[in-house]
Amino acid sequence: MKFGIALHGGAGTILKKEMTLEKEKEYLFGLATALNRGKKILSKGGSAIEAVTETVVELENNSLFNAGKGSVFNHLGMHEMDASIMNGKDLNAGAVCCVEQFKNPILLAKLVMEKSEHVMLTGNGAMQFGEKMNCKKEEESYFFDQLRYDQWQSIKDSDHFQLDHSKNNPKKFGTVGAVALDQHGNLAAATSTGGMTNKKFGRIGDSSIIGAG
Repeated sequence: MKFGIALHGGAGTILKKEMTLEKEKEYLFGLATALNRGKKILSKGGSAIEAVTETVVELENNSLFNAGKGSVFNHLGMHEMDASIMNGKDLNAGAVCCVEQFKNPILLAKLVMEKSEHVMLTGNGAMQFGEKMNCKKEEESYFFDQLRYDQWQSIKDSDHFQLDHSKNNPKKFGTVGAVALDQHGNLAAATSTGGMTNKKFGRIGDSSIIGAG
């Protein structure tokens, strides 16, 4: 049976006119690497849920994208991340909100789906669950990106924030995500984000809310 996979690294938010040729090549390479990671799983008969998970992990590990390593700064200069995942086969889902220092929030969301009796965990509860599940964490320095930092510095002393899909922000960074169909006819989707620059701590975006998209 045929299979398919699609992904985005910030759909609708990255303007080509604001990007150098070299930067465009970096984005395309990052997307291709993530796509190939998921495609390889599907081509070998792997599940859609594994394909979207690994695709988003690849995007989270790339500081070009507003998820995981590349997450934007919140009002306190920290990184609070959201992620969610859903398996079309049985409609099981998992989500985490406002988690800090976890290298791959999508893996934590997947653990919520598979290992907890809940669908969504937030803040300290989500982080305690992640630690119990031995989900990998990193120091805050791992998430530092100069461009993200400069963007935050420009507005941190105001009451303003920059949406990840703002129309008037030329250096905006959107949510990443993937959807896949495996050879068994099953669908799955996953998404991850650092949210909006200068957001107040505790803010939850729609990416982690199942059915909100």
